[in-house]
Amino acid sequence: MTLNTIGLDTKKTKDLAKDLNDLLANFQVYYQNLRGIHWNIKGKRFFDLHVKFEELYTDANLKVDEIAERILTLGETPLHTFEDYTKTAKVKVGKNISQDEKAVELIVHSLSELLSIERMILDKSDKTGDEGTNSMMSDFITEQEKTVWMMKAWLGETV
Repeated sequence: MTLNTIGLDTKKTKDLAKDLNDLLANFQVYYQNLRGIHWNIKGKRFFDLHVKFEELYTDANLKVDEIAERILTLGETPLHTFEDYTKTAKVKVGKNISQDEKAVELIVHSLSELLSIERMILDKSDKTGDEGTNSMMSDFITEQEKTVWMMKAWLGETV
């Protein structure tokens, strides 16, 4: 087994970095979806949702940077082209969404996809002994589960 400078198995961190790149691609699509619904939202809930969507895309942008920096910390290169993102991402692209419920449903579906990827990475990073990635995924999951709950409550649904 070969260890990298931060003391982790290089083969396992290469695999984790690939998964983090998948997460990065999905986060980039999620981020762009949030920008789109922020710009295009219409209706009586415009003022509340416009502000909320800006809060969410600002947070997503920070997470994109954290993910990319973690990939670099593991010794790999983060994806950085739209071509890579669209080939890799599973998060559905939301195009021309201006209706409030459709926008919130897009967020819920996107976060559900991100949570699935993050849980898989959390499991792998735990088995690898990669506390940095593990901690990041745990924090993301906790925050996003709460957002899903709030969005579902707004829709009048339960988790």
